[in-house]
Formats: sequence, C-alpha cells, structure tokens
Amino acid sequence: MTRRSIVSLLFSMAALTGAAVAADGQWQALPDQAPAPADNPTTGAKVTLGKMLYFDTRFSSTGTVSCFSCHNVMEGGDDHRPTSIGVHGQVGGRNAPTVWNAAFHSVQFWDGRAPALEDQAKGPPANPIEMGMADLDAVIGRIKKIPGYQPYFTAAFGQGDVLTMDNAAKAIAAYERTLITPNSAYDRYVKGDQKAMTDQQIKGMETFAKVGCTACHSGPAFNGAAQLAVGQGFFMKFPTFPDNNPYVVKYNLTEDLGRYTVTKQDSDKNLWRVPTLRNLTYTAPYFHNGSVKSLDEAVRVMAKSQLNKELSDGEIKDIVAFFGALDGPFPQQTMPMLPPTPGDLLTEN
Repeated sequence: MTRRSIVSLLFSMAALTGAAVAADGQWQALPDQAPAPADNPTTGAKVTLGKMLYFDTRFSSTGTVSCFSCHNVMEGGDDHRPTSIGVHGQVGGRNAPTVWNAAFHSVQFWDGRAPALEDQAKGPPANPIEMGMADLDAVIGRIKKIPGYQPYFTAAFGQGDVLTMDNAAKAIAAYERTLITPNSAYDRYVKGDQKAMTDQQIKGMETFAKVGCTACHSGPAFNGAAQLAVGQGFFMKFPTFPDNNPYVVKYNLTEDLGRYTVTKQDSDKNLWRVPTLRNLTYTAPYFHNGSVKSLDEAVRVMAKSQLNKELSDGEIKDIVAFFGALDGPFPQQTMPMLPPTPGDLLTEN
C-alpha cells in the first residue's frame, strides 16, 4: 500500500468515527491558484500595475497611507494593531484582516459589505478615516495626474480610455489574487505526505473537528466558504453564547454590531464574515476589534463563545499547534518602483 493510500485510509477511518472531519466531509488543500472572475482574468500586466497601486501612498489625502500601510505583505498581511491608523492619525474601529488568501473569501470586509476584491479595493481610498480622499473621482484624478501610470494601464487593459477607477480596482484585485499561501504542512498532509504534520498537529486537527470548530471554519481556507459563490457570503453570529460569558465583557465582543451596520436588519446584529484560519501565527491580535493578543486565549474565547465549551489547556495547545500547520510559504514580495511625482501634484498635499 502506498503512503497516499495509507493516509486516505486514515481519513476514511476518521470520517467513520466522527473525528477529523470538515463540515463538507473532507479536509481540503488550498488551491495553487486563486479563482478570478470572468471579467477580470489575472494577467502579469494587471498584477504589475496592481502591485504599484497597492504600495502607492499618493492616493491618500495626506500622501502617507497606502493599502500596504494596513496590510503588510512583507509579513502577515495585516498591521498588528488592534484597529488600524489612517490619515491624520485617525483610528478605525476594526482590526485589519490579513490580505493573504483574501482571494478565497466569499465576501470582503468583516461585515461582508463588498462582494469581491474589486469592490473592496474601492473602499479604503474614499473612507474618511482610512485614506481620506473626497471620493473615487478624486482618487482616479490623482492617478491621472501621474503620467507614468498611463503605460501600465495600457499594458494591462489595452488602448483607449482605460485609466479608470474600475480598472485600477481590477488591477489591485489581480495583484491580491497572487497573495495566497498553499503548500502548508497541512496541505501536504491532506495530499498524502503523512509526515508533513507533527503528532501534536494531527491531534490538534482531530480535536479541532471533534469539539465542533469545523461548523464554521471549513473549506480549504477554513473560512466556511468552499461551496459559496463570490458575493453570497458566509456569516456567523459572534458571540453565539453571550450569556454568562466573562469574555464578552472583558473583550467588548458585542459592542460592534457587525453586519447590522451595513444592512440595519435586526437579524444581522453581531453577524460576521467567518475569517480564514490560515497564517494565524502571523496575525495577532485577533477578532474584529483586535482585543485578544494570543492564539491560546483566542481559542479559549471561541470555544466558550461559539460552542459553549471550556477546553482543557492540553486541547488548546493541540489546536494551536494545528494552526501552525496552516502557515503556508509566502510568495516572495519585492517593493515596486513607482512613477515619479510631478511637481504640481505636490501642492495638493
């Protein structure tokens, strides 16, 4: 029997016993490529342009904030602050989610207000706290005043009037779809490499399923969105068990009403898009308000708040060890060279 056959048998046995089974009945590896919409296929020219726009601070009102400012792709794809800092030192209300593997979310932002990466890319530039531009017309107007960008838009989108906000957002989204981390120890394990994960990580994987975590965190990105179309959204109430829960008060878990702030429907109060569990060791602090600093505590809070369970220290350590197996290799990032700033643009800042 081959090693792959042995691992397949182990997973079949686990399924029969109810252990180590994801919500859809199997553990799934992260794909080697992120899906792209039909109207925005990923190309090298778009990725090059999108990367430039992602790093360029000139599309903020102060010329000091870029996508990279809150989503650092030289490390965990976030900023390690409880909530992010925007223009003029303003502080936002939510923790910056990692951009790594965001391409596998069914919706974007914690509250799911953007159906796709293209929509998400248009949010921060015109947000008064984040990048602070007056509106999207002002953003694309700023880009048009930098002549060096025109050749890159032409290369990405062809001739004609292609220097548009829609195309800028498409380019950023194309770049972000390259920010994925397949081939983690977990991915190699579920593909048949029985030695890819440690004994403790395997035990943590089984514990993760046994206690019920896969009810929300399933699919290849562990965000519950494996079978959902982009824009459909996978949301869960958090906390599900707020009563007699000391963590609710300690970490202000219900102060922000989540998706309700978008829809104003009572049924959406405290609903949140389920976040990915990949690369968690890189993205402290945790939760929508960045209130929890350690993974051990985050697991403890989630068990009580979502499953009404109190896990032992050993169970928690095993689950945290499993999370380490979800850390995938990051594609190498280099800083892009940006077009020069024309002198008359300096008067705007």
